[in-house]
Amino acid sequence: MQPIYHQIRQRARQIILRHPTPDFYRDHTLADETSKRLFDSNPVIKKLLSFVAKTLEDDFGHGLIHAVKVSHDAGSLICIEVRHQSYDPDRLSRLVCLVQSAGLLHDIKRKQKDHSTRAAARAKILLKKYPFSSEEIRTICRAIQNHEAFKESIDADTPEGKLISNSLYDADKFRWGPDNFHDTLWDMVSYFNPPLAKFIDGYPQGMKKLETIKKTFRTATGKKYGPQFIDLGLAIGEELYAVIKTEFSGYL
Repeated sequence: MQPIYHQIRQRARQIILRHPTPDFYRDHTLADETSKRLFDSNPVIKKLLSFVAKTLEDDFGHGLIHAVKVSHDAGSLICIEVRHQSYDPDRLSRLVCLVQSAGLLHDIKRKQKDHSTRAAARAKILLKKYPFSSEEIRTICRAIQNHEAFKESIDADTPEGKLISNSLYDADKFRWGPDNFHDTLWDMVSYFNPPLAKFIDGYPQGMKKLETIKKTFRTATGKKYGPQFIDLGLAIGEELYAVIKTEFSGYL
């Protein structure tokens, strides 16, 4: 990454600190803690995490940090969405395991065209080595295949499969908020290494794309909290854009 981008990234992170944490984490502390506890304690997830840590490429903005955050939030969404149902704790843990597995694997083909389909195909082969039934593998792979925005999703086989698919999608799109300007954008800049003038020329279009995500959330919880993630990202992005145009104008 060019030195100028390190400076801009630092300014972005300073801006983020002045903005509030999304309400999702304040309102659903228990679900967040439960998801993280299950993530840390499940031997299947530990094994998958080790695989992903060795194979997922961080330099495209969707590396290990992204995958873990998506997995945590997807697990939280499952816990929230079923909280008023009489779920056996073991069954709930299994659903969280399935969605967290999908979260860890959803971007393993991120650099390839139609990466969601390719990631699902790779996951289908990989997961045969793990203690999942054929139905569970199909559920995980369908969720992975459905995680891209602005693409028609494929119907899940069961209500639980649909919940897992939608939870993965929403957790992935939560990252289009503050996380986009904390890590993702700079990892992509590091990979593509564009001149600053080209970066700033494409900035407004990128902001418009962020705006369009607000209406795509799929779970009830995602529809409630997702737009705030995006609004925070937009506010941070607009402030950063002004900073680049003033403090770094000499580089344009």
